[in-house]
Amino acid sequence: MKKKEELLAMYLAPLLRGDRKACRKVIEETLQMGIPANAVYSEIIWPIMIEIDQLIRSDRISPVEEHLATRINRTIVNQLQNKLPRREQQDKKVAICCAEAELQELGAQMMADLFESDGYEVRFLGGGLSNDDVYSFINEYGPDLLVLYGTTPKQAPQTRLLIDTIKAVNAWPSMRIMVAGGIFARADGLWEEMGADAFAMTPLEALENASDRPDAYVAQRTINRRKKRTTTVAETKRPKRPKRSRVASVQ
Repeated sequence: MKKKEELLAMYLAPLLRGDRKACRKVIEETLQMGIPANAVYSEIIWPIMIEIDQLIRSDRISPVEEHLATRINRTIVNQLQNKLPRREQQDKKVAICCAEAELQELGAQMMADLFESDGYEVRFLGGGLSNDDVYSFINEYGPDLLVLYGTTPKQAPQTRLLIDTIKAVNAWPSMRIMVAGGIFARADGLWEEMGADAFAMTPLEALENASDRPDAYVAQRTINRRKKRTTTVAETKRPKRPKRSRVASVQ
């Protein structure tokens, strides 16, 4: 069986070229090796998505490469969705909304898929909604958990205002607010400063923190879980570009 690092490298190279056929082949071969779809989400697509974000931020790939990669990842995720395991219904409701950027939408969609796979009733709102829209939906739907995914620095004040408003009204005292992705993954402690109840670096952490186990929740609230970023597939990275103006582990 191929090691995780080898699979990541095999997938990332055609992904940056926009080679849909080659990317599908890697994923199909991974599934044929007995790796379940939820592990493909968390062990391949998710780390590659984070890698793409780091590469575009460091000017090591172009916007075209980033768009090609994100679109292919979204196609792969859509195809894998029906292959996810379906666990017993938990009688809990989750609402997930996110920033408008495509990469953030994809991360939030993956999180929604995995919550649904784990037995939650999920409503994925996507991006582009105002605080009033989100607030109105919460009022009607009454989720047990609200996940705010992928906030950008520009959106941070509005996100904090939404959290403050929800907490002040206290109409849903049992509803927890979890943040993930975006600026929360890059700024230590920001989630606590903004008044969220929990933070998740990965979908698996999100599922763990949403569980009824108090030990998982307390650990997330008291321990800085931010990990040092490591290069997953350094051999595929490009030289720095000139500045522009403008669940089961894979072993």
